[in-house]
Amino acid sequence: MRRKDREITDVKEMLNIINKCKVCRIGLSENNIPYVIPLNYGCNYENDLLTLYFHSALEGKKLDIIKINNNACFEIYCDDKLIEGENACDYGYAYKSIIGFGKIFILENKEEKIFGLNMLMKHQTEKKITYSFTEEQINNVCVYKLTADAFTGKQKQ
Repeated sequence: MRRKDREITDVKEMLNIINKCKVCRIGLSENNIPYVIPLNYGCNYENDLLTLYFHSALEGKKLDIIKINNNACFEIYCDDKLIEGENACDYGYAYKSIIGFGKIFILENKEEKIFGLNMLMKHQTEKKITYSFTEEQINNVCVYKLTADAFTGKQKQ
């Protein structure tokens, strides 16, 4: 990281950012052409492994890409605010962000899908309850997870 003064090295601090934000942008690649999608997400950090969970329809461009190339990057940011200055070059932007890399896997197992949907719902609603889903709901949604190989944090106050 070029700006070491903005780097976040504490995993707990990075997880606080991940837990606070609500939208994750995933970057995929199809035939060397980038494809970026903003998605709501859920997350789980266990045994030093960050896993992000997403859901979507059962078909679509992102799923077509994932089936061919499951390498992905992701970006999460929040707490963004314009910093005003007297001159144009004095302006800046405050933010907290996480960027990482990993692989995306489409979940086929019913229990894994339910777990992923619960992680997503708990994260988005901030409610610590376990949600239930009908068989029809489980069968009509695609749930996928991104396991992060690495991630870094950065902020500007």
